Amino acid sequence: MGSISKAQLAPLPRTEVLVYWVLSLGSHLYSFYQLHRFSKEYEVGLEREFQLEKGLVKGFKRDPLDFEWNFWTDWAKHSLLWTLIGHAVLSRLTSIFYPKLRVPALAIYGFLAASSVLGIKGVSVLLVHLGLSFSMAQLRKPALSWACNLLLLYTPHINELQDIQRGWYESDEEHYLLLFSVAVCGLRFISFSLEHCWSPEDQCSVVQLCWLFSYTFYHPFFYNGPIITYKNYIEQMQKSAEESNRDESALSYLVLRLGRIILWWCIAEYMIHVMYMHSIQSNETYIEILPPWALGGLALAVVQFFYVKYLVLFGLPSMLATLDELVPPKLPRCVSIMYSFTGMWRHFDEGLYRWLIRYIYVPLGGSRHGPLCKMFSTGVAFGFVCLWHGGHDFLQYWALMNWAGVLVENSLKSLFASTFIHSVVEQNFSAAMKRRCIALVFAFSTAMLILSNLVFLGGIHVGRIFWKRVFIHGWSTMAPPMLAFLYCYAQIGLEWTPHPL
Repeated sequence: MGSISKAQLAPLPRTEVLVYWVLSLGSHLYSFYQLHRFSKEYEVGLEREFQLEKGLVKGFKRDPLDFEWNFWTDWAKHSLLWTLIGHAVLSRLTSIFYPKLRVPALAIYGFLAASSVLGIKGVSVLLVHLGLSFSMAQLRKPALSWACNLLLLYTPHINELQDIQRGWYESDEEHYLLLFSVAVCGLRFISFSLEHCWSPEDQCSVVQLCWLFSYTFYHPFFYNGPIITYKNYIEQMQKSAEESNRDESALSYLVLRLGRIILWWCIAEYMIHVMYMHSIQSNETYIEILPPWALGGLALAVVQFFYVKYLVLFGLPSMLATLDELVPPKLPRCVSIMYSFTGMWRHFDEGLYRWLIRYIYVPLGGSRHGPLCKMFSTGVAFGFVCLWHGGHDFLQYWALMNWAGVLVENSLKSLFASTFIHSVVEQNFSAAMKRRCIALVFAFSTAMLILSNLVFLGGIHVGRIFWKRVFIHGWSTMAPPMLAFLYCYAQIGLEWTPHPL
């Protein structure tokens, strides 16, 4: 099932595909409209309980409960946007006049920009982590490097250290920025350590330390990613320094990409002005009384907002990295055409996916040593992601659901690839019917994928109520039409994406 490429998938009649498009877009818009109506109907109560903010547009309120969006928006206005502009200007000037000095200049600038926000004490924490990770990597023992870096990643969760670090800052937001920086830099330290352990021993330690410093404090990726491996970073930076491209097309790229980022920001802000999905999902009573269409709208709005949010959060750093002639991970793929757990992990955060594959999945054996090894390698990867995000109870449920989803999809893939099943399918189903059957299977996968994302984004209570309302109480009334619409989404995904898995 998963090995079928788009070339092997039968094209469906244009009328049928058009019906899928109309039903998919129509269900999105109508469910959003119903959620909007519910938001306006209960606006007074939501404002009293969750302090809805005054909207950017007169007559509208604004849902303030997405912490991540508000956090990064505030920091962008406060300083981050300006330091990113400074990075872009410095990068352009040095690439034109002093291309050999561009990499050290950007490293020093990134360090100073981080120091201006995190303070000397905050940056000192990162430098201590960098030094310990670098020193342990010199032993060229991957297991020891892993142990060291995992301990460093755990340090922000030690209560005594938290209290000390919190005392360095006037607000919790500044402390959170340090925690985010430690978590993201931790992935970079692991990447460097393992690449160093796997590399030849004739490399100069001082040069390696300088590259690690540059990799760690590369400003566009410093706080929130996206993730790029150490190996790719130094190869691309060395190549860009040698070529020193001065193509004037960079200006047109900048204008077009910046326009897209502004459009994504406007869409995200529009969503939280007309649909108070984060406030609604924070109160179980509201989720319980949502009409069926509004309930579906809530699920779609929460995951779609998450997608648009990361188009902005990853879009701006990726744009600056591209101008620096790096090759950043692709931006997240639209979640409405994501129809499998495997596809979600491959295409939403491509940088993190590649990192997990290179440093956890493949070294543990992956698919090379049979299904049990593959199951174990996948489980460890999901376990690491859970711990890296904080290891809270809802993250544990989310990681288990994703692990189970990937295992089921891989099992079905192996089952459909078996000689007996394959021959039965070929003899009894037309090519078009095979595609319809694949989409039907993916409709169930998409339902579980959305449920897991609701647990991740809203908490266990959100997932529990959705499960109860849709699959327990609504198994005969809500689940069938929901699966029918998810079937349409899967067909659009199969039409849109080059590979089913």
